[in-house]
Amino acid sequence: MDAYVEKGAADADDGRPTPPAGTGSEAPPAVTVPFASPPADGPDGSPAADRGGVGIMALSMPYQVVLAVALAVAGVFACVHLAMVFLHVAPSNTLTKRHGQAVDDWVYPEFEQNWKLFAPNPLQQNVSVEVRAEIVAADGSRRTTGWIDLTAQDAEAIRHNPMPSHAQQNELRRAVDFYLNSHSDDHTPNGMRGRLSEEYMRRIAMLRLADRSGDVERVQLRTVTRAVPAPGWSSEKNDTAPSYRDFPWWPVTDADRPAGVDRSRTEAGR
Repeated sequence: MDAYVEKGAADADDGRPTPPAGTGSEAPPAVTVPFASPPADGPDGSPAADRGGVGIMALSMPYQVVLAVALAVAGVFACVHLAMVFLHVAPSNTLTKRHGQAVDDWVYPEFEQNWKLFAPNPLQQNVSVEVRAEIVAADGSRRTTGWIDLTAQDAEAIRHNPMPSHAQQNELRRAVDFYLNSHSDDHTPNGMRGRLSEEYMRRIAMLRLADRSGDVERVQLRTVTRAVPAPGWSSEKNDTAPSYRDFPWWPVTDADRPAGVDRSRTEAGR
């Protein structure tokens, strides 16, 4: 009797009815159902069940605020940049006439747009800038140096350089464009911009001649234009002989010399 009572109590524990005594049938064994591990708590210690949603919504409130502000700033910057570039490449209009300087300050030099690659007639010439100088010797005699290829110097500095400077890539090209667009075919300057472009060209030349700038009396620049040769598989024939355009001889002033070079001290030491 005691054994029956103990068995019945054990059966009652698992929630199944106890069969009558003497029937000969026994209750089936209990089945254990495994449970999945609970999700991990969040970085702030809150249970995962309390953090509804996925993605951004799964973050705590401070993280959501920081991410929302970062996205808003990035979106505003992208919209402003696209608007500035659009105004830069768009035809002249009221906005560009009124705020053209602000647009140029934003675009140049990092975001300059040059569409010549996609023009109907892409550039097919290599243009080099060369300089020579008239040197005054200690005895007062004068001599003229040979032509120095400034473009070749920049090309050598750019070659194998993963991050060349803007000066190496664009200084000479922009200076020559500035000069040609502000002068007539006979090198007559068109107002103040023409005279400024001459000073700019002289000072670039003097920076490249820094080792001898104290003795330089005059400089002359020229452009050398060579057609790009046709590829080997093409039947096109073009003339690759260089053509030259000489600029005038320009006297060098003390303002044109690099900082630290004083012509008066050089002359006094002769």
